[in-house]
Amino acid sequence: QVQLVESGGGLVQAGGSLRLSCAASGRTFSSYAMGWFRQGPGKEREFVAGINWSATSTLNADSVKGRFTISRDNAKNTVYLQMNSLKPEDTAVYYCAAKLAPNVRTTYSTKESYDYWGQGTQVTVSS
Repeated sequence: QVQLVESGGGLVQAGGSLRLSCAASGRTFSSYAMGWFRQGPGKEREFVAGINWSATSTLNADSVKGRFTISRDNAKNTVYLQMNSLKPEDTAVYYCAAKLAPNVRTTYSTKESYDYWGQGTQVTVSS
């Protein structure tokens, strides 16, 4: 079992930056692949970025490539999403997710792959 708590959301102007954090409970955080997803108003939840257990492999959605960076600190049981050059279309509730996947380079980009979810944090980008 792992519990996830996101933070760092807020209101920002277009072109600005935010860093989201996701703190995980438990002593086996380093055994989990992690992902960030988002769900905008009236939209399906979509993949944003993923990272494997050792941070040796990352994957970004095309819509955020070159702007968002996922990282993790296993000593702090935390995964981050640095978001730069934000656009109004990035407005959404952002969720972090965890999948038990130790010792593999695989990152996961589908909702169905993940076992645990946080409650989400709102990001609003004004034009």
